[in-house]
Amino acid sequence: MAIERSIEELTIAQAHKAFLSGEFTAEDLVSAYLDRIQHLDQSGPVLNSLISVSQSALEEARRLDRELAETGRLTGPLHGVPVVVKDQIETAGLPTTFGSIASGDYQPTQDATAIARLRDAGAIILGKTTLPDFATSWFSTSSRSGVTKNPYDLARDPGGSSSGTAAAVAANLSLVGVGEDTGGSIRLPASFCGLVGLRVTPGLISRAGMSSLVKPQDTSGPMTRTVEDAVRLLDVMVGYDAADDYTAAAVIAGQKEPYASALQEATLTGKRIGVLRQAFGDGSDPDGVKVNKTIEQALAALRGAGAELIDITIDNLDDQVGFTSLYTTRSQADMNEFVGARPDAGIPSMRFLIETKQYHEKLDLLEAIVAGPEQPTDDPHYVERLLAQTAFQRQVIGIMAQNRLDAVAFPDAKLPAPTREDIFADRWTCLTYPTNTVIASQLLFPAITIPAGQTADGLPVGLELMAVPYGERALLALAAAAEATLQGRKAPAL
Repeated sequence: MAIERSIEELTIAQAHKAFLSGEFTAEDLVSAYLDRIQHLDQSGPVLNSLISVSQSALEEARRLDRELAETGRLTGPLHGVPVVVKDQIETAGLPTTFGSIASGDYQPTQDATAIARLRDAGAIILGKTTLPDFATSWFSTSSRSGVTKNPYDLARDPGGSSSGTAAAVAANLSLVGVGEDTGGSIRLPASFCGLVGLRVTPGLISRAGMSSLVKPQDTSGPMTRTVEDAVRLLDVMVGYDAADDYTAAAVIAGQKEPYASALQEATLTGKRIGVLRQAFGDGSDPDGVKVNKTIEQALAALRGAGAELIDITIDNLDDQVGFTSLYTTRSQADMNEFVGARPDAGIPSMRFLIETKQYHEKLDLLEAIVAGPEQPTDDPHYVERLLAQTAFQRQVIGIMAQNRLDAVAFPDAKLPAPTREDIFADRWTCLTYPTNTVIASQLLFPAITIPAGQTADGLPVGLELMAVPYGERALLALAAAAEATLQGRKAPAL
């Protein structure tokens, strides 16, 4: 049957309540999202956020509906929840393209660990979403899918590299989504599309079956319309996995209680938030001013709700971020290791893509990666970069400890979402775009973006909150309290 209510801005809790009450079924919900995909993604505004759509989603939903009818209980914490997944993460039964035209019709035989956990919890993989080739851009430019449109302004980019997940979830084409974050690929597009985007301490979520860009920094994670829904996904995705030894981090975290229980502690009263004004937009740039104004209004609201704001400074911030970047030192080796283990994908190396010109012309980062060393140790400064990274971590943790901070706040990017015209005219490239998300990534810190509000011309702006490693529980409680105060998300008009 058709769902009588609007599914826009639907949450997992609301969907589960409807399933249990009989208001609508999982099949009804999947059908409604497939209809929106047809009318908004494949026609109408043609957002172009999905590369492929599952042909088995309706049957999976029917099976879950039968089980609910027989038992009267939901099969798991994500029963019947439609999820769109960045096409960087392998899925059985659906092609995985990595955003590359060179991947042909590659289809994995098994799910990535994170996807298997979602399915085991009752989730339904609705489709795979667009990304630039092998996640090598802040923008949506892909040799496989072209460009994806921002639902808030169709002339603008949704951000990258989790471009399609951001656009799809923002436009209510799915209940929730999964992205991947190396330098900000969850948080930047989430901020441009008015979403919550969570980057965890690397290793809490297995990366097995996910192509890497800088393996020590990589993590998949939730992209949702609410903090609560992000936490519901997180609780399913985290955990040790023998197929990814970096998940030793999940053992170290020692999380005894679900992260969802942290939301019961959500409050801003007495919370101390460091404000990193070095990461604010240029006051002489009109676009930077728009971001700054939105962020300042959000911070004022947090202060009014009981938070204490403390301005902080990180010495030599830009130099430290620049020197600790490992894209042109380590990425080629990590990417080649991944594709080399998958001969069926038909991509022997990243150099192969460059030499055969099978990549999008605007991927300057991919070009820079291949121009760099094939092995990290070929970079004479590799060890220095690693030592500098740990020194950077100690410095920022020290600043937070000295100021007794619960988190550090700053805009995810110094500018709103760029236009496609600016991207194709090279006003901005991946290597020159002023994103701040690399700060937490290169510190190996967890961070979350929440909608701070919108600029006067209706463009979403994300407020990033960054915590120390393994500080997810307190960070999520703080984010939930900030979200409740700001109520910064506004659905796009499509």
